[in-house]
Amino acid sequence: MKNFIICAAAILAAISCSSKADEPKGVKDAFGGKFYIGTALNEAEIRGLDTAGVEVIKKHFNSIVAENCMKSMEIHPQEDVWNFELADKFVEFGEENDMFIIGHCLIWHSQLSAWFPYDENGNYVSAEVLKQRMKDHITTIMTRYKGRIHGYDVVNEAIIEDGSYRKSPFYEILGEEFIPWAFECAHAADPDAELYLNDYGMNVPGRRDAYVKLIKQLQERGLRIDAIGMQGHMGMDYPTVEEFETSLLAFAGTGVKVMITEWDMSALPTVNMGANVADVEEYRASLNPYADGLPEEVAAKWNERMKSFMDLFLKHEDKITRVTAWGVSDQDSWKNGWPIPGRTDYPLLFDRDLQPKAFLNEYLK
Repeated sequence: MKNFIICAAAILAAISCSSKADEPKGVKDAFGGKFYIGTALNEAEIRGLDTAGVEVIKKHFNSIVAENCMKSMEIHPQEDVWNFELADKFVEFGEENDMFIIGHCLIWHSQLSAWFPYDENGNYVSAEVLKQRMKDHITTIMTRYKGRIHGYDVVNEAIIEDGSYRKSPFYEILGEEFIPWAFECAHAADPDAELYLNDYGMNVPGRRDAYVKLIKQLQERGLRIDAIGMQGHMGMDYPTVEEFETSLLAFAGTGVKVMITEWDMSALPTVNMGANVADVEEYRASLNPYADGLPEEVAAKWNERMKSFMDLFLKHEDKITRVTAWGVSDQDSWKNGWPIPGRTDYPLLFDRDLQPKAFLNEYLK
């Protein structure tokens, strides 16, 4: 009887092991030991309402970033009002699933609380007042999640294409000093948290060179900066792999790590917002050509291009700490309806049926 029990247990263990071996790998497993594979969480996912999406996140990703719930207008809508409910749930989700958690973002001109840079008369506040508001905002958030959120986009989208500073309220009031001040406040609030700069269009030489200079300036002042986020909002015709690699190497050359953030690739024609259009309806139709599904030949080109970038990331895995998609599936993407309302796009790693795209399957074999 004893031998029978031992044999039965061995058979069950073997079946269990075989079952696990047959189970398809998650994306995070395919790239294990190379870099984190991340995604941005929306409200439905954070609250557990999108149960199918949540299962995909748990299986395939080991890093998460807050899509909207930690932006100023959401988390700090009025000077004395804080809304931590969704941010708390976001952090709890990451902890429950043993994920590398990113706070996004502390200082950004867009989705900025209306009160933040203004006085009661609608004029810009003084430099002293803005510095104190920045410090209070950063300190309150980072102290609440100290030791729980692993890294923060401290300043987001501060440089424009020609390499000059964006004329945001932060810049208009404090000049270039608003960035070092933000990093100083962030490090004081949580000395163990990683601190990042983050921006889009990082392949553009003017923006790239300005950020290389900025990183070195922060380093020379003894301020902590761990990585720079290269937002991966791409199209079928931009950027080139070579352009992207040039910037990646330039940033890595400063000694900081590189993160690929907000990665998605539109499968639709790039919009020329300044186009002189005679027939508006015909123009709109031309910009939403795949409303009923992506043709096979377009999907093939999209997958080929996405794979070329993922191969680039693998080539430089020693320099990259994280590759994060801006959403889970095509259905979730902000690219739907942007910049022309009604557009249907296909920019993410998983399709509308929550299945991995063809290029990903190459790594999941």
